[in-house]
Amino acid sequence: MNAATLQITHVSKRYGSGTTEVIAVKDVSLSVAPGEIVLIMGPSGSGKTTLLSMLGALLRPSTGEIRLNGDVVSALKENRLPEIRLRKFGFVFQDFNLLSALSALENVAIVAELAGVKGSAARRKAADLLASLGLGERLNFLPEKLSGGEKQRVAIARALVNDPALILADEPTANLDSKIGHEIMRLLRGIAKEQGRSVVIVSHDQRIKDIADRVLWLEDGQFKEMVTMATDPVCGMTVERERAFQAELNGQAYYFCAAGCRDEFLSDPARFRIPASVAALFGDLPAGEPNPLDQ
Repeated sequence: MNAATLQITHVSKRYGSGTTEVIAVKDVSLSVAPGEIVLIMGPSGSGKTTLLSMLGALLRPSTGEIRLNGDVVSALKENRLPEIRLRKFGFVFQDFNLLSALSALENVAIVAELAGVKGSAARRKAADLLASLGLGERLNFLPEKLSGGEKQRVAIARALVNDPALILADEPTANLDSKIGHEIMRLLRGIAKEQGRSVVIVSHDQRIKDIADRVLWLEDGQFKEMVTMATDPVCGMTVERERAFQAELNGQAYYFCAAGCRDEFLSDPARFRIPASVAALFGDLPAGEPNPLDQ
C-alpha cells in the first residue's frame, strides 16, 4: 500500500482567547493516498475553508500536525512556506483567479517561471499542458474571451504546471453550470488517477459526489459520520437526520431540509427519486436495492 501523500493528525484552529475564543476546526485527522480524491462537504461556517487553508500551508494550525509526503509542513518556518506552496501544492479557486492582462498561456507559464523554469521552457510546458486539457486553440486568448469552463481548465493547468503532489480545490464548480461542472470534475479525476496526484475538494455541490473516492461531512469544525446524514429527495441538499423533517413511505424513512420540501414530496412522491449510488453513500438505501419510490 502506498504511503499517504497527505497526513493530518489532531489538527485544530482557534481564534481569540478566553470568552472570545472561537474554535473553527476541532481535532481533525485525515489521510489522503496518492491518486485519491477526497470531497469535504458541510454547511457554511463549518470550517471547510479554514481546513483547506491549513492543508495548503496558507494558515498555520493552532495544534496538531500536517505532513506532506512525510515532511511536517505545519512546523516549517514562515520564510520557507512560499516555496513549498509554489512547488508542492496546486490550488484551484472558485473564481479562477486568472490575471486578466495575461493570456491563457501566460497565466500558466508565469507560475512555472516563478518556480525557476526559464521563459521559453516554461511557455512550452504551459502550452503542452493546456493542449492536453483541450485548450490548444485558446493559448493566446485573454480570460475575458474564455468561457467559464475554459477558465477553470486554465486554472487547473496552472495548478499542475509545477507537478504538485497535492491539488486543493475550493468550490471548483461554483461558477459553472451543471454540465460543465461535471466535465471539469471528470477531468480532475482523470488527472488524479493517471498521474497519482492526491486531490482534496471543498464544495457545496451535491452533483459531484460521484467523482470522489470519499465524501466527508464537516460541521462545527469536526468530521461527522456520513451515516448520520441523508439526502433530501426534493432539493438534493444533505441534511443531518436528527435535525431534519421526516416522512415515511412504504416503510422507508425520508429526510428533508424544510417542511416545504417534505410537503412537496408527500403531495407527489413519484416525482422524486434518490439515485441508488447517492442513497447508498449516506446509508439511505443499500446499493443495488430497489428504491421504494419505484414500487
